[in-house]
Amino acid sequence: MEIRKVVGSIVCTHRNGGLGHLDLRLLQDLKGQYVVATDPVDARVGDWVFVVSGSAARYAMGNAAILTDLTIGGVIDHWETEEAAAIQPTASLPARAA
Repeated sequence: MEIRKVVGSIVCTHRNGGLGHLDLRLLQDLKGQYVVATDPVDARVGDWVFVVSGSAARYAMGNAAILTDLTIGGVIDHWETEEAAAIQPTASLPARAA
């Protein structure tokens, strides 16, 4: 698993049937590299998330037939390490609607 920041949504009018109508998010890592992930948790731009990769990504979507190798596993509310102190989500983020 890795930590990434949601920086956008991906809109594809034509896509492989194995992706269905899943939400796709554009994520960025701490080095500035971009990746696309499926999003079963409704992450928003600005959210820090953890991602699951490889075959586990399909299971994280709840369906092993989904064609993905990167899935958002959850939205991070808070984490504690000395290295992450400068980039962790702030306590002033609005509460997420259920």
